[in-house]
Amino acid sequence: MVEIRFHGRGGQGAVTSAELTALAAIEEGKFAQAFPSFGPERRGAPVMAFVRVSDERIRTREKVYEPDIVVVLDPSLLQIVNVEAGLKAGGLVVLNSAKGVEELRRETGIKARLATVDATKIAIETMRLPITNTTMLGALLKASGIIPVDALRGPIQHRFGPIAEKNLTACLRAYDETSVEG
Repeated sequence: MVEIRFHGRGGQGAVTSAELTALAAIEEGKFAQAFPSFGPERRGAPVMAFVRVSDERIRTREKVYEPDIVVVLDPSLLQIVNVEAGLKAGGLVVLNSAKGVEELRRETGIKARLATVDATKIAIETMRLPITNTTMLGALLKASGIIPVDALRGPIQHRFGPIAEKNLTACLRAYDETSVEG
């Protein structure tokens, strides 16, 4: 089983990212679950969402305490949230950042394996909005390989309707541009 924790801010699509990942995994014949973790926060407040993907039935329903992968939609969260908290040994952080790995390590102290992509730039250039949820899904799938990136096509089309193509374009571009360490 692969457990993923998304970090974002209210309104950025972390919960949507988790749901789309789970739906795509299910379309690939896997078992999956997605759920948010937030209270009465408002737009812009830090939120988390979780995903589990497995080849076998998932029996646990609790929060993900020790993720294999952490996805950070908003790099400003690195200043206020310990995104590596609970990350399993050998875990992966998939980060929205224009900075290089060494600079990020110096500034943040992240020790985990890193995958980076400038998702904000891609989202603005592709969709004209700095909403990075589908863009970061491309980065997640490039870095992890948990499901093929094409598995997102159906869930994204269903969720976004007339703007699905822009979201798919951003997702695929991020998949191509993600730099994965190691």
